[in-house]
Order: sequence, then C-alpha cells, then structure tokens
Amino acid sequence: MGRRKRNAVAGLSVAGLSLAGLCGALGGCMVGPDYRPPADPPVTRYTPEPLKNPSAADAIRTQQGGSADQSFVPGADIPGRWWTLFRSKRLNRLVEEALANNPTLDAAQASLRIAQQNVLAQRGTLFPTLTANPQALGARAPGLDLQSPLQDQNQYLYSLYTPQVTVAFNPDVFGGNRRQIQALEAEAENQRFQLEAAYLSLTANVVTAAIQEAALRAQIEATKRAIQAQTEILELYNKQLKLGQIAGADVVQQQAALSLSQQQLPPLEKQLAQQRNLLTALTGRFPSDEVAETFTLSALHLPTRLPVSLPSHLVQQRPDVKAAEAQVKEASANVGVAVANRLPQFAITATAGSSAVRLVQLTNPAAGFFTIIGQATQPIFDAGTLYRRQRASEETLNQAQAQYRATVITAFQNVADSLRALQSDAKAVAAASAAEKATSESLGLVRKQYAAGAVNATQVLIAQQSYLSALVTSAGARATQYADTVALFQALGGGWWNRGDVAPPPPETDPAKFL
Repeated sequence: MGRRKRNAVAGLSVAGLSLAGLCGALGGCMVGPDYRPPADPPVTRYTPEPLKNPSAADAIRTQQGGSADQSFVPGADIPGRWWTLFRSKRLNRLVEEALANNPTLDAAQASLRIAQQNVLAQRGTLFPTLTANPQALGARAPGLDLQSPLQDQNQYLYSLYTPQVTVAFNPDVFGGNRRQIQALEAEAENQRFQLEAAYLSLTANVVTAAIQEAALRAQIEATKRAIQAQTEILELYNKQLKLGQIAGADVVQQQAALSLSQQQLPPLEKQLAQQRNLLTALTGRFPSDEVAETFTLSALHLPTRLPVSLPSHLVQQRPDVKAAEAQVKEASANVGVAVANRLPQFAITATAGSSAVRLVQLTNPAAGFFTIIGQATQPIFDAGTLYRRQRASEETLNQAQAQYRATVITAFQNVADSLRALQSDAKAVAAASAAEKATSESLGLVRKQYAAGAVNATQVLIAQQSYLSALVTSAGARATQYADTVALFQALGGGWWNRGDVAPPPPETDPAKFL
C-alpha cells in the first residue's frame, strides 16, 4: 500500500480514536437536575389508631363459605399468586387462562417492548456512525460534437469510481443525548409498571367477577326457595279458601307476595348471564364460547390470615405508585434535554476513500483521499422558543411530582378503606348469619303454629318475607367480605414482586441482515 493510502487510513483511524477520546472525556458533563428518589411518606400506620383485627369475638362461621373470622398480619409478604389463598381449583384455572389469553396483557407487553427498543435506539446516538458510500459515475467530456468523425469518439466518454467511508459523530458535550436516554429508560420503567398494574387489575377483576357470580347464584337460590315456599302456601290457601276456612283477601295477599318474589328473579338471572359474559371476556374468549367453570360461595374459602404490608413498603409495592415515580424521573431528564438544546451543538465528520476512472486504479496510493470536518452551532435568536420549552419541561416536572404525591395518598387511602371495610364486614357477616338462622327458626315455629291454628296467614307471610330478606342479605354480606379481601390484596400491590411467571421477551430478528 502506498504512502498516501496509508495516510488516508491512518487519518481515519486517528479521527475515530479522537472521537472516542472526546466522548469519554466529556462523558461526565450533563446539564439539568439529577433525579433523586422521593422520600418515603412519614407515616407508620394506615389508620389513626393501631391496626385492629376484624371483630373476631363476634365472628360466626357460616355453612356457605363465608366467615367473619379474619386477622391481619402486619409486615407479612403477599404471594405472587394471591388468588390461590381462596383454595378453589376452578378459580385458579380461570385466572391462569385469563393471564394466558387476555389481549390487554399482550398490548401492555408490546408497549413495554416498544419502550425498551426506543432506549436501545437512543443509546446508539452516543457512538459514531460508520457509513459506506460507493459511487460510480458515467460522463461525457465537452466538445464531442466539435471533433472530426474520423477521430475516436470513445475517448470523450469516461467513468469515475469513488468508494468512500464516512464516520460521523455528534459529541454529547452537555449530556442532552444521555438525558434523553434517561427519559426513555424512565418511560420503559413506567411501561413495566403499567404492565404490572394491568396484570394486577386483570387477576383482581377475574376473582371479583367469580365472587359476584357466586353471590348472584346464592341470591337466585334464595329467591327460588322463597318462591317455592310461597307457592306451597298459596296452594294451601286455595284449598282452605274452598273449604271456607280463610278469607279471599288472604289468598290475594299471598299471591301478591309470590308475584313480588317472582319479579325479583329475572333481574338476578340477567345479572348472572352478564357476569358469565364478563368472565368469558376476561379469559380472552367470545361470549359464544363461555367458560366451563362456575362458582358458588360454598366452593370458595375465605382467607383468614391477611398480610398487611408496612406503610414504608407500600410505595415500593404499588404498580401505580412506581409508574408515577417513573414519570417524575422522565420529566426530570426532559428538563436536562431542554437545557442542553439551548447550548452549543457539535458535530465531527471524517471521510476517507479513493477516486479513479478505472476500478484497477482504486488501489493506487495516488487515488486516496480523506477529510475531517468539525462543526459547532449555537442558537442566537429564536424568539425565546427554546427557553419556553425549558420552562414547560420544568413545569411538567412539577406536575409529575404533584401527581406522584396524589398517587401515594390515594394508595394509602385504598389500603385504609379496605381495612375499614373488612372490619365492618366481619360484623355484617356475623349479624347476617345470625339473622338468617333466627328467621329460619322463626319461620319454622310460625308454620307449626299456623298448622295448629294458633296464628293467622298474615303472620306466616311476614315470617316468610323476613327469611327471604335474611337469605339475600346473608349472601350479599359474604360476597362483600370476599370482594373486600380481594380489594385489600389489590390495594397492597398484589405481590407482583413475587411473580414467577414472567415470560422472557421473544427472540429478536433483524430483517436488514437478510438483505
């Protein structure tokens, strides 16, 4: 290789080394604020008074799956598959099917992969770019038409070959690119916790929908039992009316009570059908392909020991709080980007190659060339555009910080609401169970008294209505206790940090490498 060719290659190498050295030398300079994680809230409990267990002294276990006997375990960890605490194989299968097929999770996972790819793409701006630019030119020399036809016409036609390589580098002097990378990393972090939030919402919605289905089935069953009992009494009344033992008003009154009970059944059946559609949709199916699993309160077991995370851990466990923190981090980095845009921008370009009229001449040292160009630009007048963008970025940071504080307060409120609800549910279930038992015994006694002629039909009707109301109330109270238990798991973050089912990203394939 000739001296000029070696000089060209050496110049390109020196330029590349100089660019890398400049990148390393300027790596520590980043304008804008450095992100600092927010301090944990200065609270030690969720309620004004020390945490108190649901009223265990008044707890009455029922025979249909409900129980008021629950206790809180402060500081205990939440399992990643918290729904298994309800000890229902059908529920476990349904949740797993929803996690595998629900398109909402697929969309959230795709959003996370998009954000991760954007981070990797932005990181490439920290390195020089190497571009090959081979050129081939065919041309004709001027004056061809002025020559004699006897001369060689081809001597005025020629080709020019210019293969060259260009190295371009924009030194990140003030850290604008690195701040942009930080912003995109924060966006990826936000998408990650958005995925965890979608995961938690989906599992909670499936479990809550299954509980609601079980409650509706219990209410439908109670209503059907009341309708059957009222129908039997109506038949008895009709027989007694024919014998002249009761007045027609008693029959009409019983018929009205039966009609009211029958009127309550269709809305409950409609709600049950819609609840089945909801469960089917949550598992990623169409309504015509209904899920096979059905749920009753007797098949569900209420978790009795409820983990309650420490308040200092809640901000690290709630996906929405972590997502809001990532937005603060992104806004902080964007301030640095806006500041860097107001400062000088630098660019360095180095080009090396050869140029010859014949391909064989490209190896001639005399055909080699190289250039190195450095450039700097500084905004002088832009009518305050860049400054206003910086101010907008700073206000966006203030907004994100305020939204983070609001999210934290809401998180603590959700936990406190769930704790209060469970404390109330214990008393409600105990009272409802006692009422159901008492009204059942009362109805039995009234029926015996009626058969003996000691009471009239109106008293039997009143006892019936009381028992029906107690059945429906008891089913609703048990379902509410189940649902509030789910709400507590969800409010505490759902144990996403203990998940063991996180799927690896699909393998990457670059279509360009096959071209």
